[in-house]
Amino acid sequence: MTLTPESPNSFQHSTALVESSLIGSGTRIWAFAHVLPGAVIGSDCNICDHVFIENDVVIGDRVTIKCGVQIWDGLRLEDDVFIGPNATFTNDRYPRSRPESWTPVPTRVAQGASVGANATILPGLTIGKKAMVAAGAVVTKDVPQNAIVAGNPARIVGYVNTFPSQVEPTSGQPLQAISPLKVKRAALYRLPLIRDLRGALTFGEIDSPLPFIPKRYFTIFDVPGPNVRGEHAHRALHEFLICLRGACSVLVDDGSTREEVRLDSPDVGLYIAPMVWTVQYQYSSDAILLVLAPEKYDAADYIRDYDEYIALRESP
Repeated sequence: MTLTPESPNSFQHSTALVESSLIGSGTRIWAFAHVLPGAVIGSDCNICDHVFIENDVVIGDRVTIKCGVQIWDGLRLEDDVFIGPNATFTNDRYPRSRPESWTPVPTRVAQGASVGANATILPGLTIGKKAMVAAGAVVTKDVPQNAIVAGNPARIVGYVNTFPSQVEPTSGQPLQAISPLKVKRAALYRLPLIRDLRGALTFGEIDSPLPFIPKRYFTIFDVPGPNVRGEHAHRALHEFLICLRGACSVLVDDGSTREEVRLDSPDVGLYIAPMVWTVQYQYSSDAILLVLAPEKYDAADYIRDYDEYIALRESP
């Protein structure tokens, strides 16, 4: 092993070819890796065997790139990113041999995200902060922050650091007790349920147990597959969600705790107060979700960017 002259605290294996002088302190570059002159690599990175890094590449601090990965022009890997062995990135939507003109399509892997072994990332995408791409996934669309995606094409199958919330079976008695969640300002309600030979009935009354007077409702149905909906918070609006048929999962996030609720019964309601980030996904094919709200629609009430939401939560 030999030290790079530009960064005395870094080192490169004797068989590595490192043509860039922009290598951060503490970065290790291992056997048979090749780094072209224009690449920028931050501090404390670990570049493993047989990694190729092209010119127009910026890699942040504490990034790990495992064996057999090619980092092409236009890629941006932010701090604390993990790239698994043989993960494949692309930067050309219409690749041809010797094209007359071509500009690389940029791809961004945001801070703290992980890309699993043998995953394929199509060009022009963003892998959100702390997202997790499963091994072998083929990513064709942007991946939201904290999402876990898997499959071909990749679909959201969960969210990192999320507590599952269990809903106890209905006893058959008309219960109206509130069940708080770990996430602040969100709660499950058990609605009354009455069954007899004629079928089943469940109901709600204003303030018993509904926590507000509804002025608007909307229903979500015919969702094509396990697609994600929601992905927003409200500044002032309260909501009450009931899955009338089928099932769907609802993620609630107060900025410090993340919890997932599976709504699969019409006698269970989920109350969501303002300033709680929510995501709906994993809809069954027959799902019908009813949403009650105390105010009319106001586009300005929505917060649709998670970073903006966190900033507002943390502001005094």
